[in-house]
Amino acid sequence: MSNSTKNVPVIEFREVAYRIASGQELLNGLNLLVQRGETLVLLGRSGSGKTTTLKLINDLVSPSEGEVLVEGRATTQWDPIRLRRGIGYVIQDAGLFPHFTVERNVALVPRIEEWPPDRIRKRVAELLQLVGLDAGLATRYPRELSGGQRQRVGVARGLAADPPILLMDEPFGALDPITRAELQREFLALQQRLQKTVVFVTHDLHEALLLGTRIALMEAGRLVVTLSSNEFTKSSDPLVQKYLDAFGARSNGNRS
Repeated sequence: MSNSTKNVPVIEFREVAYRIASGQELLNGLNLLVQRGETLVLLGRSGSGKTTTLKLINDLVSPSEGEVLVEGRATTQWDPIRLRRGIGYVIQDAGLFPHFTVERNVALVPRIEEWPPDRIRKRVAELLQLVGLDAGLATRYPRELSGGQRQRVGVARGLAADPPILLMDEPFGALDPITRAELQREFLALQQRLQKTVVFVTHDLHEALLLGTRIALMEAGRLVVTLSSNEFTKSSDPLVQKYLDAFGARSNGNRS
């Protein structure tokens, strides 16, 4: 993917609708911009359209109406394989291949891209260190890891080919509160260092306020508001107020 001018959106949704085969509409009239280097959080309850929005970015599904642009080019005009290899994808519980070692899981895209073996080994070692894992874990299988370790491997795999865009779908949602808080802090530190363009899905307002540059609140397949974390905690929008009340976040919306 090209290094476009900084003020050009990396991702853009233009009047996007998405319907499944039965005709049910999962998204309608979605207009959204994602700027280079920001973490845009898609916040909403189950069924609000968050994951569908994420899948439209890497063309796992295609719009029924409108278009999604990545680096100024409609996803339907990209070769889907090239598009997906330029986008890291991290999901809940990591989604690791159980019959692959940690090393093989992390190295998946570099191997597909036919990187030299020495470069792959160096990259795997670098990434394990980056996400706080001991190098000795490289030969283990996912079943031999804790939930937090598996999720760290998932993040490492998403970063393996150094993609400019990272999609994260409830990546910490299945973890216990202490491990989740640890990984949230580590993600913030990583993002400050790497400056990836991140689209992050969650239903947890505290997580959204902590990690997001901006928060896009979704409800029933529509975008309600897009606000910075500080703006969100001060918004008078009725749905925003419901979230703030439900999570008790009115007085502590700022990052710690």
